[in-house]
Order: sequence, then C-alpha cells, then structure tokens
Amino acid sequence: MGDLFAWLISFFLLIALLVLVTYQLMCLADLEFDYINPYDSSSRINVLVLPEFATQAALCFFYLVTQHWIMALFCAPYLFFNIRLYRRRRHLIDVTEIFNQLHWEKKQRLVKFFYLVFTLFLSVFWMIYSSLE
Repeated sequence: MGDLFAWLISFFLLIALLVLVTYQLMCLADLEFDYINPYDSSSRINVLVLPEFATQAALCFFYLVTQHWIMALFCAPYLFFNIRLYRRRRHLIDVTEIFNQLHWEKKQRLVKFFYLVFTLFLSVFWMIYSSLE
C-alpha cells in the first residue's frame, strides 16, 4: 500500500509540474499573439521558474528516497538541464530580449512538456502495476 501511496504523490507532483509548464507556454503564446505585453509575460513566467525547478528537484529526490531508481534516472536529465540553466543564469526571461528568444523559450517549454507527459505515463503505468500486485 505504501508503494501505491508513493506513486500517487508522484502523480500529483507531475501534474503540478505540467500545470506550471503549461501556464508558461500559455503566457508565451499570449505574447506571440500580442494579447499581453512583454513585461507582464516575463514577470508571470519568472515567478514560476523557481517553483518549477524546486518541484522537479523534489520529485527526483522523492524517487530516490522511495527507491524508484528507474524513474529517478528518467528525471535526472531534466534536473540536470534545470541546474545548468540556473548556474548559467539563463533561467529567467529578460524583458528586453523576450521577442528575440521567444522561439527558443517556446521550444524549450514544449520539450519539457512532452518529457513530463512521458514521465507521467510511466508513473501511471508503475502505479497500475503496483496496485495489481
């Protein structure tokens, strides 16, 4: 029963990450279609970047603590990418350069989105597998 509870926590953390990345994508799409100004868009996204990084690090740490090694290995590249962005100080969106970086930022978040969806499907698979045991 404890393993099923661990997968449920993992599921909700992944849903939270998907919501954060989806909101960032929506802000970038609104900026692209000129529904929102660059300052508002970048400030909305920049507020969510560190909670996204922290949630993803907590998820990876959670997988390590609960000894789900395969899922921890799947989360490691995403965590490494976030740490690399943070250490290079490229994790925040600059208001003055947002239109020049719009294509890259959207592509980056789309890759994150699909990576999280893949991880969510793996998590649901392992949750169903552990509940059948």
